[in-house]
Amino acid sequence: MKITAFALTLAFFVSSLTFGQTKFSKKDKLFDGKTFAQWVVPENNIWWNIEPKGILSATSDPTETGSTLWSEEKFTDFAVRLEFLMGEGTVDSGIFIRGESPTNPQIQIGISGSLKRDMTASPYVPKQGYPVEALKNHPGVLKDKAWNVLEVHARGNRYWVWLNGVAVLDYTLDNADLEGPVGLQLHPGKTMDVRFKNIYLKAL
Repeated sequence: MKITAFALTLAFFVSSLTFGQTKFSKKDKLFDGKTFAQWVVPENNIWWNIEPKGILSATSDPTETGSTLWSEEKFTDFAVRLEFLMGEGTVDSGIFIRGESPTNPQIQIGISGSLKRDMTASPYVPKQGYPVEALKNHPGVLKDKAWNVLEVHARGNRYWVWLNGVAVLDYTLDNADLEGPVGLQLHPGKTMDVRFKNIYLKAL
């Protein structure tokens, strides 16, 4: 049976309604805006800083070492929401979902190092690349040089993503690890800066 583009769009819409965006409260804050409580700060940290107004910034060092800021806690099924602002340079960042195992996805923020174009909100899977391009059918959703809101849900090996309130991804990854920490990435080999704020995480 031939599956039409309309049918696929309808199925995605129904799925998005079934698992809609989550409401978060103060108790779900993963970043308090003042300290690195709930996070594992890298040794000899020169990348991650807390700025006024509750902003977490990540800036490349001169040798472009790169860094990942990991949550202290490991999670199974959860929803995470944050705001991000891409700064100067070639921004290549993202959210690691349940650790950095090659079997787990990272939700991209900014320019893909391999594809050399913006793949924000798309899943990157090591050794597989980008199986889906989240914003291909959603032009104009990503705001340039402005704060964007990214929400990701992980239920088992299925992942949903909303960007600025628009459902842009429903993706299933076979054989994914189903428990691990959340990480924010400052990609190595890049000169860049990126900022985050209002980071929430809630078990599902």
